[in-house]
Amino acid sequence: MRQSLARLMAPKLAGPPIEWRVSDGLTPYEEAVAYMEARAEAIASGAAAEQVWLLEHPPIYTAGTSARDADLTDPRFPVHRTGRGGQFTYHGPGQRVAYVMLDLKRRRPDLRAYVAGLEEWLIASLAAFNVTGERREDRVGVWVRRPDKRRGINGEIAEDKIAAIGVRIKRWVSFHGVSLNVEPELEHFSGIVPCGVSDSHLGVTSLVDLGRPATMPEVDAILAREFEPIFGEIIRI
Repeated sequence: MRQSLARLMAPKLAGPPIEWRVSDGLTPYEEAVAYMEARAEAIASGAAAEQVWLLEHPPIYTAGTSARDADLTDPRFPVHRTGRGGQFTYHGPGQRVAYVMLDLKRRRPDLRAYVAGLEEWLIASLAAFNVTGERREDRVGVWVRRPDKRRGINGEIAEDKIAAIGVRIKRWVSFHGVSLNVEPELEHFSGIVPCGVSDSHLGVTSLVDLGRPATMPEVDAILAREFEPIFGEIIRI
């Protein structure tokens, strides 16, 4: 049987045990960014361990370094300009955000391999809920084909984004990370052009929207399980 990408990549991205932190409630975005910046600096200097931080944010829009003002169509929520890559995205309750702070110099100083590892992590996690997540060469994030739905002028098969990726690297330490739509209010994405993708057959979905309801603790357990084959052992704190 052909080995999965996760198993093939594991020796190249694995490293020392990683702290695994989960926060309850809603964490203000500014607080999270300040923490990540300080933690990334401490990791780079050898003063702190690597960490993955799982949380939820209040409803907000964030703009990456490639964001275009025209893609903010209805600023109904606070807008935060941030140093991560990518364009506009939405964060809010019901969406699991995972901020991944790893020392890539120690693991593998290769941004493409790191992003591929994040994609494989999300795809493997979705598979545990019987959802087939896929990469797209021309689009960032993880996508789900919707053969039961057709959209657009030519009636193309719909494809919906279920997980976003936006990272920043400083001194070869990663921060920011990924977001997985568990049960967010999908209508809130309509205030932006998510990640700059405006094709009429493309949209946004979630586990609940796909008929795969899950609690956040259930999602967290799967994320933890599927993280380790790619990035190595975690230590829950």
